[in-house]
Amino acid sequence: MKTMTAFRAAIDKAPIVPVLTVHEADHAEPLAEALLRGGLSSVEVTLRTPAALDVIRRMSQVDDKLLVGAGTIISEGDVDASLKAGADFLVTPGTSPLLLEALSSHDGVILPGVSTASEAMARFDEGYGVVKFFPAEAAGGAKFLKALSAPLPHVDFMPTGGVTPENAADYLALPNVIAVGGSWIATAEEMAAGDWQAIADKSAAAVKLGRRG
Repeated sequence: MKTMTAFRAAIDKAPIVPVLTVHEADHAEPLAEALLRGGLSSVEVTLRTPAALDVIRRMSQVDDKLLVGAGTIISEGDVDASLKAGADFLVTPGTSPLLLEALSSHDGVILPGVSTASEAMARFDEGYGVVKFFPAEAAGGAKFLKALSAPLPHVDFMPTGGVTPENAADYLALPNVIAVGGSWIATAEEMAAGDWQAIADKSAAAVKLGRRG
């Protein structure tokens, strides 16, 4: 796993993290290359398909400049399998007591999912200074995170779930948001058709969208 310093450096460069569900392992290399051509530096591959672990393994071997994370981590088995596949960081949709116990055994970048102030406070107390806010739009969106920025200035968020090119800038303008996760950059249809140029073009647009100031 990468260090938090490496992860923050990657998202400082491009604070849009594609959240992708990949069905074909052979899509791993061209997908990674397309994201890199567009200027993105990190990607979250969800563990929602049989090919996911192989995709993580193969994408991570394309170029060290691309950090490849594993998402939808919900069990100890997911944690172990993702680390064996070479995941640079782990992302969970939420946290159960058993999952927290499994995560606590590992150093590196882990973004546990939260959707309330109490969960954010608890995860910070457990040592997680960066958390995933999920499902972002359904849980209150940018207005909710803006409200948390004053009482919880020490917690950084990566909102995911309902983030689009139209609302990403609203999140990224907040002082407590370090990146956003979005699924629009590479659709299932584009991957199935092998339209890697479309994905590269959307990646480049996402990089421009993520530039602050």
